[in-house]
Amino acid sequence: MTFYVASLALELIWMLSSPTGPSRYKVGTMAEKFDCHYCRDPLQGKKYVEKDGHHCCLKCFDKFCANTCVECRKPIGADSKEVHYKNRYWHDTCFHCAKCLHPLANETFVSKDNKILCNKCTTREDSPKCKGCFKPIVAGDQNVEYKKTVWHKDCFTCSNCKQVIGTGSFFPKGEDFYCVTCHEAKFAKHCVKCNKAITSGGITYQDQPWHAECFVCVTCSKKLAGQRFTAVEDQYYCVDCYKNFVAKKCAGCKNPITGFGKGSSVVAYEGQSWHDYCFHCKKCSMNLANKRFVFHQEQVYCPDCAKKL
Repeated sequence: MTFYVASLALELIWMLSSPTGPSRYKVGTMAEKFDCHYCRDPLQGKKYVEKDGHHCCLKCFDKFCANTCVECRKPIGADSKEVHYKNRYWHDTCFHCAKCLHPLANETFVSKDNKILCNKCTTREDSPKCKGCFKPIVAGDQNVEYKKTVWHKDCFTCSNCKQVIGTGSFFPKGEDFYCVTCHEAKFAKHCVKCNKAITSGGITYQDQPWHAECFVCVTCSKKLAGQRFTAVEDQYYCVDCYKNFVAKKCAGCKNPITGFGKGSSVVAYEGQSWHDYCFHCKKCSMNLANKRFVFHQEQVYCPDCAKKL
């Protein structure tokens, strides 16, 4: 694509002869006895045109000599004003911007794709188009650009509420864009505890979303995200609070049975609980987890020791 800015290249030719310099042809009234070069009619006392050393009447000039206007396709007569640019010719009144039709005979212009444009329309032609209104974004316009697409600032709106996002925060979703409020209402997960949108971060437990700051120990409010915890009847406890306030105490060692680490297996019998490693015979200390035992007077015995009681 080639652009031309016409200044010296624009040749405006007045059809009347000028004493200030040579013209392409001369128009006047014939005083001598000359005949038209083409039709041989006498020219004496009539208006004529002299071109390339020949004299002709106005009718023959229009027919055989005149240039044809690019715009209206009519001959540019001897009494007309002619605009010449790169071997093309116009009546001066036909030489205008192809877009806005502004007259350009006495102004600079741009030739683009074989069209004549004024400077203003050229700027609009070359300016990026707004994705919202499809109008040019010209110098001085505030705009928003995202992934090589550009909008006027006031054309960049939320796809849901239609409010102007402008240069504010937004969330892309396919071909749509959402303001923070609409994105939260339409797409964001909502915390099980506070029922507010989770816009960033957050955790999931048993397919339920939580804010990290909402997922805390029910007793001490310690954040449990990334920590070991225990769930009891939809309540969540950190390890320390579970040991101190919830966990059953081992009937053997009297320490909490937490299910963490050593002793994660539990033996339960008649309302009492033991760590598996604490469940042994009162007399011989044989571990009785997963073995036959005798329970006598709140104590545990292996079958052999029980016979000696």
